[in-house]
Amino acid sequence: MTTKLVILTEIIAPYRIPVFNALAQRPEIDLHVLFLSENDPTLRQWRVYKDEIKFQYHVLPSWRQRLGGYNILINRGVHLALNQIKPEVVLSGGYNYLASWQAAYWARVHRVPLLLWTESTAFDRRRSYRFVEFIKTRFLSLCTAFVVPGRSSLNYLKDLGIADQRIFTAPNAVDTSLFSQLAETARHGGVQERSRHALPSRYFLYVGRLVQAKGIFELVEAYARLDAGIRSEIGLVFAGDGSDHAALAERALRIAPGNVQILGFVHREELPELYALADGFVFPTHSDPWGLVVNEAMACSLPVIVTSVAGCALDLVEDGWNGFVVPPGDPSQLSAAMARLAADSGLRAEMGAKSRKRVEAYSPAAWAEGIVDAVHRVGTYYTGSIRISED
Repeated sequence: MTTKLVILTEIIAPYRIPVFNALAQRPEIDLHVLFLSENDPTLRQWRVYKDEIKFQYHVLPSWRQRLGGYNILINRGVHLALNQIKPEVVLSGGYNYLASWQAAYWARVHRVPLLLWTESTAFDRRRSYRFVEFIKTRFLSLCTAFVVPGRSSLNYLKDLGIADQRIFTAPNAVDTSLFSQLAETARHGGVQERSRHALPSRYFLYVGRLVQAKGIFELVEAYARLDAGIRSEIGLVFAGDGSDHAALAERALRIAPGNVQILGFVHREELPELYALADGFVFPTHSDPWGLVVNEAMACSLPVIVTSVAGCALDLVEDGWNGFVVPPGDPSQLSAAMARLAADSGLRAEMGAKSRKRVEAYSPAAWAEGIVDAVHRVGTYYTGSIRISED
């Protein structure tokens, strides 16, 4: 039996295409994806890889505006698209856009189960905003069930009083095979790749937006705290761009000896080269619902250092096993973890191999399996009650 599923999500993100492709290959699902926009060039410089899309999709007409730190995105045609597709289940990728609410009320009127795909955790900094929490709580009340990427989000929903049987897990994933294969190729051509990117002979790597909330300034400070001898041998490379680029560069210039490089934005197909040649990956975020760059680094066989508030930390990183988990905003402990990896090549190799092994379970196929399970087992939303099948 095939179920017609609509996924409503913001943009054609390169890391989502592989998981949607995997879901579209499942015979149990007739997948239709509604994108609210092709991209958000004001925030990210991602390419739109339309040639890789193997699922049915439609980009809704939209108007986007940024007001301070808020992203305003308004769409037309949500109800029209849903009426044309006539889904049997709707999966919303969030609650913070008008289109999400339009889809929620369409589902309610048409007695169609609404699932919320949420990555929120107890460490989400937006929880300090009362209005955001009010909106979130109201949207949760419209949902039949929920899909989470891992334990942090699951625990958060349970803390909000959501029953276990209404929560399903679809592990957050990237195209692990692609990153692994490209990283292996890059290692074989290491000299050429280092020259092309002007990389240090050894370095720690950060990939992501260059904004304070990602912990980039603590990372620079942690690097500065390393012994001068270590800094003479190993550099620090940032791949990304953002509003704090100039401030980061200014702080980096104060470090001597040392080698801090800011490469700017790097597209997906070049990232495995940077991961492959690094000594380790560092994700020092203050608050992050997951951190798919950690999946990418692990697929490239890297030991990883993450903060405890990263959504992926509980699932992907075991402290002292395939990397280190440190408190957010603590340059001292971050530096100590970096020093341990810098000093021990055997430890780096062992942890990197364990990272690669663990992330195999976080594949597009595994994500698709989680969605199929949720769609299959979700009950019918009717007369204000919820029924979840037990089979």
